[in-house]
Amino acid sequence: MRVDTKDICATIAYLIGVRRHIVNECFDTECHDLLESLYQDKDATAIRYLCKLRTVLMQKFKKTDEEMRYNLKNINRLSWYDADNIKQLEKWGFEIVKVNYRSEKYALDFTRMIHENIDKCAKLFPDWVNWEYIKDLFIIPGYNKKGVLIGEFNKYMSNLEYYPFQMYIHWTPTDCGSIIYSDGKFLNTIYRMHNDEFTDTSKFKDAHEETKNNIYDFINSSYKTAIAVDCENSNVYKLYGVLKNLNQDELAKIDKIVLYDDYHTNSGWDWLYKFTNIPVEHIETPRVTDQKSLVDIKMTAGVCKDFYENGISSFIIVSSDSDYWGLISSLQNANFLVMYEYSKCGQAIKNALKERGIYYCSIDDFCTGNIEDLKKAVLISTLEKYLPDLLYLNAKDLAKHIFAEARIEASDKEIENFYNKYIKTLRLKINENGEVKIEISK
Repeated sequence: MRVDTKDICATIAYLIGVRRHIVNECFDTECHDLLESLYQDKDATAIRYLCKLRTVLMQKFKKTDEEMRYNLKNINRLSWYDADNIKQLEKWGFEIVKVNYRSEKYALDFTRMIHENIDKCAKLFPDWVNWEYIKDLFIIPGYNKKGVLIGEFNKYMSNLEYYPFQMYIHWTPTDCGSIIYSDGKFLNTIYRMHNDEFTDTSKFKDAHEETKNNIYDFINSSYKTAIAVDCENSNVYKLYGVLKNLNQDELAKIDKIVLYDDYHTNSGWDWLYKFTNIPVEHIETPRVTDQKSLVDIKMTAGVCKDFYENGISSFIIVSSDSDYWGLISSLQNANFLVMYEYSKCGQAIKNALKERGIYYCSIDDFCTGNIEDLKKAVLISTLEKYLPDLLYLNAKDLAKHIFAEARIEASDKEIENFYNKYIKTLRLKINENGEVKIEISK
């Protein structure tokens, strides 16, 4: 069983101005660190305050206009607007309070400022999400044309119950439950709004708490634990998804990760140590002949050595290879937990593990939507290798080749985003000594 993540929904809830206590109540358990980073992000908070101002203005449009017209009060003197938010926006350079203004002009101003600044928040979302679909929730096309904002106002006020926590977004209000209930619900909804479909559930589905608790119990019941990885039969990005989505305090109890590798495997393994706080040993196994890998033999010997010489009592084996049953069944006094991939592991080995009482789970069950930091590092590193020959290559073909070489499965849109963000923006840089190099915008 898997559950939907909530990172994207938490970000959307923050940006559109949902009250902080509601954001914390709905998302803090799963997204605490993310929310803390949003609270400190100037661009995100500016959009949040502007969206709050626009929503409250819609809700109190007539009342605001009457106070300005008959009592000569400005927006920062009206109790239903957050004066502290207005002060902060003005400190950041946003010209909020204007003299001789009415509600209609403020509506135009707030919408214009959101339009001008929303692209600064694209960084908050992973490249695999279509930013234009998210952006469309904040901008109102043709807002300065006669009748457009009035139309949005009337639509909003007539359908308040269909807007998330009654905060304004630009959409066709639909009775579909809360659009920001979960990442899966949100992505499916906004993609359908654009006659599109989001199909990669691995990006927003994560392992159930029961699966995670079984892993924590295994670690806590062990004297010393190591993760032994057969890099030939494992996916580095999926394994990183496991490490990224488990409790970091629990993972800190693991002594080390040992990567048993072959030079033919994914270059992503060379980067894993930079993205985890667990000590990593990377053991590359040479071949006697090109036709035969010795990774499984090396890993078997390494696990035995760690058990007998280094006091490691428990091992998390990351591999879908049934050959390791020989190791597991022979090392009777060691404790094992096995992580495999669905497409590579047969039922026979699962039955054998079950009969022996050894817990196993799939690394496919863990979310891969939040591993962009590792993927980006590998992709940029791969791109850098091709910079000297760039003038002789087709840039679009190069983007596809880089993903293939890094062994990252990606949609055409994700590859296009990488192409637009990192290849199209390549530029020449000349230092003070006149030396020329190609610079990647990161």
